[in-house]
Amino acid sequence: MKRKRLAGFESKTDLINRTNIKVRFSEVDSLRIVWHGNYIKYFEDGREAFGKQYGLGYLDFYEQKLVTPVVDIAVHYKSQLVYGDEIVVETEFVNSEAAKIIFEYRIIRKSDMSVIATGRSVQVFLSTDGELILTNPDFFVDWKKKQGLV
Repeated sequence: MKRKRLAGFESKTDLINRTNIKVRFSEVDSLRIVWHGNYIKYFEDGREAFGKQYGLGYLDFYEQKLVTPVVDIAVHYKSQLVYGDEIVVETEFVNSEAAKIIFEYRIIRKSDMSVIATGRSVQVFLSTDGELILTNPDFFVDWKKKQGLV
């Protein structure tokens, strides 16, 4: 099911992955609080799990002689996580007409279902030689068609 368009270029989708993670000791500081940079790693875990679930993984791009670097990422912190917390990382694909891959994230603490952080990332397409690809690659368009997004 497609959702409302945002500014004519993007739309939310129902393509969501939910990944469970337990906060590890190596991710916290001496106060047992998760270091802020680890939230980016949780987003990465979510993107990787999304790719496995929906057939859009990093190796799928690489097989097409493409890489998809992150060019923009934002995290909005609402609360804190501590050692031992169990979380759910929700990763949602945002459909865009531009040659980009956009995800939105929610990190939820399982014990009380609090939203701990939200975020968004943008990736672009580069050839393995480093050339920026300005149009959506055919295999990505085909993937979007299979998902009912085109």
